[in-house]
Amino acid sequence: MSVDSAPAASPADPAPAEAGKDFIRDIIQGDLDAGVHQSVVTRFPPEPNGYLHIGHAKSICLNFGVAQEFGGRCHLRFDDTNPAKEAQEYIDAIERDVRWLGFDWGTHLHHASDYFEQLYAWAEHLIGAGKAYIDDQSADDMRASRGTLTEPGKNSPFRDRSVDENLDLFRRMRKGEFANGTRVLRAKIDMTSGNINLRDPVLYRIIHTPHPRTGTAWCIYPNYDFAHGQSDAIEHITHSICTLEFEDHKPLYEWFLENLPVPSKPKQYEFARLNISYTILSKRHLTQFVREGHVTGWDDPRMPTIAGIRRRGVPAAALRDFIKRVGVARANSVVDAAMFDACVRELLNKTAARYMAVLRPLKVVIENYPEGQVEDLDAVNNPEDPSAGSRKVPFSRELYVEQDDFMETPPKKFFRLSPGKEVRLRYAYFITCREAVKDAAGNVIELRCTYDPASRGGNSPDGRKVQATLHWVSAGHAIPSEVRIYNPLFTRPDPGADGDVVADINPQSLEIIADAKLEPALSAARIGEAVQFERLGYFTKDAESTDAHAVFNRTVGLRDSYAKAK
Repeated sequence: MSVDSAPAASPADPAPAEAGKDFIRDIIQGDLDAGVHQSVVTRFPPEPNGYLHIGHAKSICLNFGVAQEFGGRCHLRFDDTNPAKEAQEYIDAIERDVRWLGFDWGTHLHHASDYFEQLYAWAEHLIGAGKAYIDDQSADDMRASRGTLTEPGKNSPFRDRSVDENLDLFRRMRKGEFANGTRVLRAKIDMTSGNINLRDPVLYRIIHTPHPRTGTAWCIYPNYDFAHGQSDAIEHITHSICTLEFEDHKPLYEWFLENLPVPSKPKQYEFARLNISYTILSKRHLTQFVREGHVTGWDDPRMPTIAGIRRRGVPAAALRDFIKRVGVARANSVVDAAMFDACVRELLNKTAARYMAVLRPLKVVIENYPEGQVEDLDAVNNPEDPSAGSRKVPFSRELYVEQDDFMETPPKKFFRLSPGKEVRLRYAYFITCREAVKDAAGNVIELRCTYDPASRGGNSPDGRKVQATLHWVSAGHAIPSEVRIYNPLFTRPDPGADGDVVADINPQSLEIIADAKLEPALSAARIGEAVQFERLGYFTKDAESTDAHAVFNRTVGLRDSYAKAK
């Protein structure tokens, strides 16, 4: 079986690491220089049993990145060998995530299921060579006889079946004659090996579950170790790059390639997986969070999934920049979550348009401003990018400011609004608070202020200085909106360290502000567009928004949100 070749597609807006800056790239360069390979072929082989997370992003950027840098190609191959846990939803999500990150597999979309017939034939080849057998032991018995790291395993009582009996049973397994769990095909290697992965590993198991692609054509499926290396060989992968947890599987990977008539013999190389503080990257736990309702779904912006990161408003370029900064190494380490936020903040500071929004509105009435008058004031879209231009912001007699920007009895270093205090309104005027209006419970519900007409544009007419500049929104023009403030999902940097990851979930990881007020220009914001709410942070319009109900998610604050937690 062969796989056709095609030039690699260039990712949109790529941000690859420089070649030769890590040991993987050094190995590839060395192989090309020595003539070991004429071109580079890598692959990203996800299991379609959940959504991809930020750890997968590191593998995606590495595999697609090195293929692009060295003029080769990268395949997207689904390891779809367990239909009991796979779904089309996950397949679609994975393809969407890889494209969003900026990479394209061109014509090289493959599936382990494409090779089921060839894998089956190779399994029969091992049986015929006396190197595989059918085992009738239960899963518990096999586990017990496997041994430990300090004790060798014990041979199965079925290990010495004849070739003919093994072939007969294997073919009957394929025909569906046996129930789930009654029989497996195992490789016959060495039950005393110091590497437990070589102690007669399972190659095939019976699963009577329809497959997303092959339907009911098969009821036996190869396990990962048997399908993975042979799929690499079929596709003529030159460098099989995986994370360090597969290092102990490498001897088994090579054993299969040496004992089967494969068309090529790829080499496996391992790198350190991505570990981030305040973050869980276990697909088992992420699935648990979704199923138990701790989050709203795989794309919940608190999740470390690529879908959640995208919905939170993080640009793909910022995620790629983070992966580049983390780098590729052999030793495991933990990256500070604040580093990721810093990458996002740095990019959005350069690219995101500025707008004004008031999350917890307090009404301001400017008593000496003409009733019914509206001015359109000039506001800068992005001071970091002069080419972004400016926009008009309506100003009127009644405004909203943040509740936190007023204190009736302020401490010494509180410079914002208080009775008798003058402040600047961004792009507008100087105003002075004259009176705080309260409700029957004593809560301040409105401020009565005056303005200086000579300070239009926020400029001081006589050189006097004010110590605070506040953002605001015209009350008569404000867009009501729901704003969701996302905080770290966990309360500690090492969630689950005490054995219960759910106990470490932050009960304040989501705050919903139901009646925020936004400047009218934000009505034109697109779903997923990143913007800055001045003085508040970076936000994006959520897909749940409607014409009548806008929803904005906080992408990241203007400052390190983990500093307080620490």
